[in-house]
Amino acid sequence: MKTTKLALTAAAVAALTIGAAGVANAQSRDQIRAVGSSTVFPFTTAVAEAFGKTGKFKTPVVESTGTGGGLKLFCGGVGPQHPDIANASRRIKKSEVDQCAANGVAEITELKIGFDGIVMASSKAAKHYDFTRAQVWKALAKEVPVNGKMVANPYKKWSDVDPSLPNYDIEVLGPPPTSGTRDAFNELMMEGGCHEVKEVAAVLTDEKARSKACLSIREDGAYVEAGENDNLIVQKLGANPEAFGVFGYSFLDQNKDKLQAAKIDTVVPSYELISSGKYPVSRSLYVYVKTAHVGVIPGIRELIGEFTSERAMGEEGYLADKGLIALPKADRDAARVSAVNLTPLKL
Repeated sequence: MKTTKLALTAAAVAALTIGAAGVANAQSRDQIRAVGSSTVFPFTTAVAEAFGKTGKFKTPVVESTGTGGGLKLFCGGVGPQHPDIANASRRIKKSEVDQCAANGVAEITELKIGFDGIVMASSKAAKHYDFTRAQVWKALAKEVPVNGKMVANPYKKWSDVDPSLPNYDIEVLGPPPTSGTRDAFNELMMEGGCHEVKEVAAVLTDEKARSKACLSIREDGAYVEAGENDNLIVQKLGANPEAFGVFGYSFLDQNKDKLQAAKIDTVVPSYELISSGKYPVSRSLYVYVKTAHVGVIPGIRELIGEFTSERAMGEEGYLADKGLIALPKADRDAARVSAVNLTPLKL
């Protein structure tokens, strides 16, 4: 029996090792580690706490590092020194999957956990205003079309963009480039708004140049990178009622006593309208699992089971209380089967 146990331990160590430099005993960590998106952080934390209360495994450690930063850590390699789970507020990119593979992370399981919406919010003490995506793009783009050519953004106030908007200096507090929320904001708000501004296509006939202009955010102080801490944005909005903040609907829902959200293209961000896809700045949220760690770091499969249970991610589950917008029942069932079976990710 001793020989069998030693053989199993050696196999476990081998499965969690890349090269001689990375050799480490698999039992050097008996606690699941998750990193990634600040938006997904409260959901994974809630699941981790519920999971830990069963008493069968230690409560997982969950860190908010931003989607990009979390996937970089996740893809760093296989072994107890690398995270088991990455939370993401956008889908993993092919370049990240390639980086994972290059570092020995050959198989990844993808779990779509629900929906979220990107909101433009302000303090409840402020006057309420609504926006179109085109207005937001014009306010925040690095260059905009003026008199038939692209020029450095000249708009200082919202009313410069559109007389119906407030006579406030343009100040938008939002996430940095490492954040999945920033990626979603760029794609859904900025690029979507840019496509509504017909002059851009007329001035920039080259598709690559047009795409770059659509996604480039000004760097003159109108857009302020506020880090991965959404609570810091709430504090700053309270201090400046003329500023607006960018974050996920779930965080807005958790701070509805302090914040109000603008309509985007006449649609209010709400659970029902995000779930139905009618709110134009909606996105899916994901959790990625390192398959090689399952069965070696204890409890990963059981944690997946808790995350995908109806009591967690169902319409009436405890994650809905945290602001998660549930997938339709058929999609939840499919996500559950895929996750429990550790179905390999295919982009």
